[in-house]
Amino acid sequence: MKLQIPNFKLQTGDAGGNSSLAIHRSKFRRAFTLIEIMIVVAIIGLIAAMGIPSMLQVLHKDGMRLAVENVMKLLTDARADAILKNHTTSIGKTVQLPDGVAMEAIGINLLNYSESEVSTVRFFPNGTCDELTLVLHGGPDWRKITLEFATAIASADPLKK
Repeated sequence: MKLQIPNFKLQTGDAGGNSSLAIHRSKFRRAFTLIEIMIVVAIIGLIAAMGIPSMLQVLHKDGMRLAVENVMKLLTDARADAILKNHTTSIGKTVQLPDGVAMEAIGINLLNYSESEVSTVRFFPNGTCDELTLVLHGGPDWRKITLEFATAIASADPLKK
């Protein structure tokens, strides 16, 4: 019969019938205490709380990122279509912008089309296009998308207001 106490092992009797009492020191087992676990959870909570503003900022910019990606994809697809199919491709105001993002300025071939209902950019089979400058605004973010007329390659840059 063995009776165990956390730090000691108490044995009564042995296989030879001897009833001597022997106390042996058992191996000390280490574990985390409840206080230590609570401190670690509190530290993780503080770190997470400090990261929430950054996460909200990333989510807020998501609309602008989506708008820029949509415009860039439209321009790239139109360029590829014109070159691969060997015909002139035209695009107008066909981009769906997320809520909170608006087109503030549209310039085509150095003419302002911001107030115009219709504006068209042409892509030619030789890899050129009309010059385009598009300004998007959403919250504190301003982005300028330009289309290089000689190569028809679009680029997006942040604007500082």
